[in-house]
Amino acid sequence: MLNQLTISELGQQLDSRQVSARQATQACLDRIAKVDPQVKAFLKTEASDALAQADEADRLIQSGASRAAHPLLGVPIAIKDVIAVKGHSLTCASKILGNYISPYDATVIEKLRSAGAVILGRLNMDEFAMGSSTENSAFFTTRNPWDTSRIPGGSSGGSAAAVAADEVIATLGSDTGGSIRQPAALCGCVGFKPTYGSVSRFGLVAFASSLDQIGPFTKDVRDAARLLGVISGHDRRDSTSIPRAVPNYEAALGRDLKGLKLGIAKEFLVGGLDPEVKAAVDAAVKQLTSLGAEVVEVSLPHTEYAVAVYYIIATAEASANLARFDGVRYCARVDGPDPISMYERTRGRGFGPEVKRRIILGTYVLSSGYYDAYYLRAQKVRTLIRQDFLNAFEKVDAIVTPTTPTAAFRAGEKTSDPLQMYLSDIYTISCNLAGIPGISLPCGFTQSPKLPIGLQLLGKPFGEETLLQIAHAYEQSTPWHRERPTL
Repeated sequence: MLNQLTISELGQQLDSRQVSARQATQACLDRIAKVDPQVKAFLKTEASDALAQADEADRLIQSGASRAAHPLLGVPIAIKDVIAVKGHSLTCASKILGNYISPYDATVIEKLRSAGAVILGRLNMDEFAMGSSTENSAFFTTRNPWDTSRIPGGSSGGSAAAVAADEVIATLGSDTGGSIRQPAALCGCVGFKPTYGSVSRFGLVAFASSLDQIGPFTKDVRDAARLLGVISGHDRRDSTSIPRAVPNYEAALGRDLKGLKLGIAKEFLVGGLDPEVKAAVDAAVKQLTSLGAEVVEVSLPHTEYAVAVYYIIATAEASANLARFDGVRYCARVDGPDPISMYERTRGRGFGPEVKRRIILGTYVLSSGYYDAYYLRAQKVRTLIRQDFLNAFEKVDAIVTPTTPTAAFRAGEKTSDPLQMYLSDIYTISCNLAGIPGISLPCGFTQSPKLPIGLQLLGKPFGEETLLQIAHAYEQSTPWHRERPTL
């Protein structure tokens, strides 16, 4: 079953000519045809284009192309529908973009193509990346492969579910408040949110520009390191991209944990945490200790304000970013008797309820008379939250937390209560506000039903190597990453 292989396993079989890239791509397409009617991870597959890319990869392999130069040569990868791929649809899971086709590749897609990857299709998501369950897609709800009555998380639910269901070898998603790590935890795969500015956002449709970051979903930590190494690097087309050499992330794997200090933030282990999640994370901390790490208690005193600060800043930026979708430029148009009516009808019919809610909230906090009271104050508290992390990282090399307070909940369970939905990201939001890297990896399962639990590691700015080192050591000493859902 080629679709079940990791990037590194498939690369070895391709290089030894045991299999072809076409066979691997076809195996993924066959798996999608078999299970995606249940999982609903894909908005669209590009089968003929993917097979043509696979044939080109096979030609390069036959001509002796090296994997050092093309680390993803022949590897099928699918893309969250918020990242531009030339010639492919780009809907952001919204009706307002209609049949928009991207005329260019995002920088990360250029990097994937240069590395030899096969771009396979478009993945479902919450509309414009706004949500924690993928129930806000304008098209359909993606399902959790471990229990299809439950949500996969969001907003990159399609990206996580496709990897967990072995529909594709790896995927890309975007993380604004936890949208990579939260669905990775709920679906039982690895999700990495890099340091802000280390991966170009050129070609990523913006939700909240100061928080968004593209990152990988993979089946294990080694694959995350490889994919992260491919997509990272400075980009002159992104003004927030940081000119910094990309480390060899895979070189960090295999090192022991002796001498490393891991912080436990007391503010993260309070009310609302499911007992089974807490027990799994406690066991993971003991395992990390047995591997040589030292555990130290740290304090992040402004954590209690993170959710409120996030929803002020994110909605303010969203209201500005989504103003461009007006029926004039990119998107489907609903005509009216005058330009204002056309604008109102287009946005009224094109946006879903959650997007409208956030645009209204964002417009309110930016409005005259409320800017200082809400937006400016939120930015000041954001600085305090980032400083909390920097203070903690003077004592420790990484911070360990649960990724989510609970395992995956049932579809529809929280749709009537937006605040409860927002609290699904309570452990992941601070990372985006501080601009630091974070990874989620499997650390256990609930008993009945059997659902994945995620362990989150947060690191210093540009501390990706340390996070990968810790995550890989833990993963290799535990069985969780080898578990697969039954579909």
